[in-house]
Amino acid sequence: MDLKQQAPAAAPSILTVSPSPHARRKMTTTSVMKDVLIALLPTTVWGIYIYGLRAALVVLLAVVSSVLFEAGTQLLLKRKVTVYDCSAAVTGLLLGLNLSPSVPLYVPIVGSAFAIILVKQLFGGIGKNIMNPALAARVFLMLAWTESMSAFPAANNYAFDAVASATPMASLKAGVLPEGMTVLDLFLGKSGGCIGELSALMILIGGIYLICRRVIRWHIPVAMIGTVAILTFIFPLGGAATLAERATFMVASVCGGGLMLGAVFMATDYVTSPVTNVGRLIYGAGCGALVVFIRYFGGYNEGVSFAILIMNALVWYLDMATQPRVFGKSRKWGKKA
Repeated sequence: MDLKQQAPAAAPSILTVSPSPHARRKMTTTSVMKDVLIALLPTTVWGIYIYGLRAALVVLLAVVSSVLFEAGTQLLLKRKVTVYDCSAAVTGLLLGLNLSPSVPLYVPIVGSAFAIILVKQLFGGIGKNIMNPALAARVFLMLAWTESMSAFPAANNYAFDAVASATPMASLKAGVLPEGMTVLDLFLGKSGGCIGELSALMILIGGIYLICRRVIRWHIPVAMIGTVAILTFIFPLGGAATLAERATFMVASVCGGGLMLGAVFMATDYVTSPVTNVGRLIYGAGCGALVVFIRYFGGYNEGVSFAILIMNALVWYLDMATQPRVFGKSRKWGKKA
C-alpha cells in the first residue's frame, strides 16, 4: 500500500503566523492626519467667519510655510520628503489657529520654522519629537512677540478694525465675564481670542468626529476638561458664593480660552501623549490641574500651552509607571519577578 496515496491532503491554512506588532486596522499616518484636518474645519471656518479674510491669510501662511519648511529641511538633510502625509499641514493649521488674526504676517512664518525645523525635524521627524511642535511654536511666539500675540480685535464678523475688546480669559482672571457676554456666547463662539479657540461647539463637533473615527480616545479630553471644571467650581475666582455663580464661572472657564482646542487636538497628539488608558487619564488630569494653577497664579491669562508642554515631558514616566505587567516580570519598572 502506498502510504502517500492514503494520506489526506493538508487543509489550506487560514492563519498567518507572524511576530508582533499585528496591524488590525487600515490606518496610516496620512489617513489620521486627513481626519484631523477634517475635524479642524468647523472651528477654522468659524474663526474666519468671525474675524474675516485676515484670519484666513494668517492660517494659510502658517500651513503653506510649514509644508515648505518640512520639504526643504528634509531635502537639506537628505531625508525622504514626506509632506504628502499631511502631518506638516496639521502642524501649520494648529499653529495658525493658535494665533491672533492681528499678528504681523511674518509671525506665522517664523512660528512654522520653529515648529518644523527645530521641534520636529532636528529631533528626527514625525514620531520622534519630544513635544508638540505647534504648541512649542506658540509658546516661543508668545515669549518673543508678547504684545502682538496678546492683542485681539473685537470678535465680530462686520469690521476687523473694531477696537479690541477684553478677552474672556482676561476678564475671568478678575472673576467676571466680559461685559455684555454670556456663557452661551462663549460656547457658541461670540467672543474674543485666537482664531481657532472661539467656539467650544465647533471644537466639540471636531472632537466627536475624531472619537467616532477612532483617531483619538476620550480619556485625555475628558480628564483634562473635567479637572478644570471640578477645580474652577470648587475654587472660583471673584468670590462666587451661590451654586449658580460657581457653575457660571466653571462653564466660562471651560469654554473660554484655548482649553477645548488644546484638550481635543493637541494634548491627544500620538507622539507626545501616553499609550495606556490609565496614563492618559493621569496625563489629562495633570494638564487640567496645571491649566487652573497657571491661570490663577501665573502672569498669563491662559495656561493651556504651558500645561501641555510640561506634561509632555512626563509622558515617558507615565508610560513606564502604567504599562501592563509582562508575564514573568513584576510591575516595578520591568524587573524580573
